Amino acid sequence: MAMSRFSAPERESLNFHLFQKAKVPHDLRHLIVDISRATKYISYAIQTTDTGLSGDKNKYGEEQLKLDVLSDDILKRFLSETNLVRSYISEEQKDIVELSSDAPYSVVFDPLDGSSLVDTNFAIGTIVGIYEGDVLGRKPRDQVAALYVLYGPRTILVYSTGNGVHEFLLNDVGEYVVLREFLGVGDDAKNYSPGNLRAINENESYRKAMMQWLKEEKTLRYSGCMVADIHHIISKGQGIFTNVGGSKYPEGKLRLVFECGPFSYLMEQAGGASSDGKNPILDRKIEKVDARTPIIIGSKNDVRAIETLLRQ
Repeated sequence: MAMSRFSAPERESLNFHLFQKAKVPHDLRHLIVDISRATKYISYAIQTTDTGLSGDKNKYGEEQLKLDVLSDDILKRFLSETNLVRSYISEEQKDIVELSSDAPYSVVFDPLDGSSLVDTNFAIGTIVGIYEGDVLGRKPRDQVAALYVLYGPRTILVYSTGNGVHEFLLNDVGEYVVLREFLGVGDDAKNYSPGNLRAINENESYRKAMMQWLKEEKTLRYSGCMVADIHHIISKGQGIFTNVGGSKYPEGKLRLVFECGPFSYLMEQAGGASSDGKNPILDRKIEKVDARTPIIIGSKNDVRAIETLLRQ
């Protein structure tokens, strides 16, 4: 009896892509798929849950929305059930949360980036990084995978395991299916996304960068949600995002572990670059869970140009 040849599905699922295309280890594939399942619940919660304050604050003293807490709980539940996670670090938790000491992976995440924008119906997202073993003492370059999910008009998941950056759409039956593979970021930016813009009043170098963008007639694209702004760069194939320090946040406002680290991994996989103004973000040693960092990320030539201005 003749054997029929296996053929790929018309729209490859995330699980199929991880197994057949990325060829990641089975445990890592299962972990990424389980995280993707959690984000489906978060996507549903965004559409159905009260957006008011929870009455609590996170470890940074920031008021938590009910959606922040719920999203954190959803991810915690799915990570706990995998038996693959030894610990996780969340923006919404004070310390490293230990789950299983003999499990292979640690996960870092911001469960709901841009959650303050929910009541305005702007796009928001989830950011995730995955390490083998522990996180402290490592560098973001040591990640074995990073991904983000953008909850906008469509729910989009973008991931990398070290072999390019790939984009998936959450379809009508609740499955992530491939949209685009091997997304790339060109060397020159047409768009700019300047975070912490008030710092130009006290950071002359940052002011020079802003004046340079205006002189070059770049197009402003900034939403206040890092996931949305970085996705714009990766999706459009060019752009520059910055968030540098001022007097209020001299080390920068954004967190190294679960914001800048995962995005830097993804951006370099897409052919872009990331920097803290002096060195690649991927080479910064993680010494504490709440470390902050300036970030310049996007098209290589523009990242280098801003580095040069900030050194003056």
